This record gives sequence, structure tokens and C-alpha cells, in this order.
Amino acid sequence: MTTSDDVRPMSDVTDPDCTPQTESHAIATEAATTVATTLKALAEPLRLRMLSFIATAPTGEACVCDLAALTDVSQPTVSHHLKVLREVGILTSERRGTWVWYRIEPGYRGAVATLLDSFAPAALEAPHRRQALGGLQAVDPVLDRMATELAPSFPGVHVDVVQRIVRESYTGLARTAKVSAHLISLAERFARQRLTDTTREATTSVPQVLFVCVANAGRSQLAAALMHRYAGDRVTVRSAGSTPAADVHTGVREALANLGTTDAYPKPLTDDAVRAADVVITMGCGDVCPILPGIRYEDWLVGDPALASPAGIAAIRADLDTRVRGLLADLLPDLTLPTT
Repeated sequence: MTTSDDVRPMSDVTDPDCTPQTESHAIATEAATTVATTLKALAEPLRLRMLSFIATAPTGEACVCDLAALTDVSQPTVSHHLKVLREVGILTSERRGTWVWYRIEPGYRGAVATLLDSFAPAALEAPHRRQALGGLQAVDPVLDRMATELAPSFPGVHVDVVQRIVRESYTGLARTAKVSAHLISLAERFARQRLTDTTREATTSVPQVLFVCVANAGRSQLAAALMHRYAGDRVTVRSAGSTPAADVHTGVREALANLGTTDAYPKPLTDDAVRAADVVITMGCGDVCPILPGIRYEDWLVGDPALASPAGIAAIRADLDTRVRGLLADLLPDLTLPTT
């Protein structure tokens, strides 16, 4: 039973062993006020849509007429929302002729990328996320057996390395797995891919392309599927995420299925995948990808399908299609690509 002593205010607690130091752990009041003001400016759906449009625009900027097309509100309303974002410092503006052009303030670019590429997808997944089971209770014998079965296929790799890669592959997937029922089979696929990359000959005539985004749940999966569809076995295609999601984005699954890919799953970025690649394409996560000599790097500014409408996903797919075709024309000049 609760007594009056159980609900005493904190100011009445005089336990000598309790010496809270709140100021040393909490954000300062002034800083919290500034951050809250900025977050309040962002807490409006249309402003977030406009911000994402500007962040992924090929030129890194947009005018009012571009942004007005995102919604059916009037141009003055759009201008008002842009003014709010400008007043808190997120956007800068420049008048050229009769139009005002908006760009993300350089100091906010990293924060905006984190908001759109990491925080927003996490917020969308949270209501549907199920607790990861972490795998089988007695997983060690299963992983040992997997390593034993894989080892003969990679005679040039020491058995200890095979075991390590198998366990790392399982652990990397288990951290974010939504369902553990297929975790073992996915870990086997991922470990086999990593071992193949580890033993890849540098002189191979088949180019290898690695697509990397944040979650490996949308852009990189679509790009990999498009390249595989057009090039088949003439290019080895990989995809990975700097912070992989639990599953491929729901809205992307249909687009992948239309490209013939039905077994995609998010995978963490590994050094062996980068080392084995001839070309690394980053989409929103270039800073986390190791830069190694002899590898060609490109950063593609592409919208995130996790936040897009069906029409937006179709537009992102079309953008990626154009980029993949351009890359293939460079890698395989003799490849005949189908007309769109």
C-alpha cells in the first residue's frame, strides 16, 4: 500500500548517498531552448517535405515555384514555411531575378542528412518494430556447423577466419533482425558473400560494384537490383548500409519485385565488401565508407524512398535507373541496354 512517505517530493529526500549532479548530465537550459526552437520549426509536415526536396535536389537548391508543386497550398503559404526555416538558420536564401532560391545552411547539412536518413526512417519503423529475438538459444553449434560446411568452398581461407566471418555475419544481422526465423539462412548467405569478396582476385575481368546507403533498405537495394537486371553476371553487385534497418522498406518491396528481386535484406557495411569493389557508390553515407586506393568512388544525391509516396518511389527508381545506365555505359561499353 502506498503511504505518504512513498510520494514525498524530491526536495524532501535527504539520503546522504544520493547526490544527483543533474547539471553535469543534462543539456544546458539555454542550449535546450535554442534546440527546441529549431525542432519546433521542423515539426511541420510540409516543411519537412520541402527540406527533403532541397537536400536531394541535384543543384542543392530550390526556388519557391519548385516547392509549391509539392502541395496544393498557395505560394504565399510556401513562402511562409520557408521563412520559418530561414529564421532559425536552417535555410539560406538568394534572390536571382524574380525568384528566391533556397539552400541548406552549410553548418546544418550534416544534421539535415542525419534527420532525413536516420531519424526519420527510425520514426517510421518504430510503431511497427517487433523486438528482435536475437537468434537461436543454442546458436554456437549451428554457426560452427555452418563454418565447417563453408570452409571447403574457400580452401585459401584459414578455418579460423571462416569461423570469424560466420560469427560476425550472424551478429551483424542479429542486431537489427526483425524476425529470427530466417536469420541462420541469411547469415549463411551473408557469410558466403563476404568470403567470396575476401578471396576475390584483383585481376578479375568482372567488375564489382558496391552500393551503400544508410539503411540498405531502399536506395542501395534498388540500385543493385537495377544493375543486376541490366548486366546480369557481367557485373558483381553488392549493397550494404552504414546503419542497416531491420527490413527493406515496405514501399520499396514492390519496386524490387518488379525488377525480379524478392529476397533482398539489409546488410551492414564491411571492410571486405569495400576492398573487393572496383566502384563504390555512396548515397547519403559517404563519410563512413573507408577510402581505399585503387577504388573508384562516386556519391549519388538521391531521395530516400523510406519517406516517399508511391509516386516519389517511382521517381527515385527512375533517377537511379538513369544513373545505373550511365555507370554501366562506362564499365561495359559493349553492353546493350534496353530502351526505357
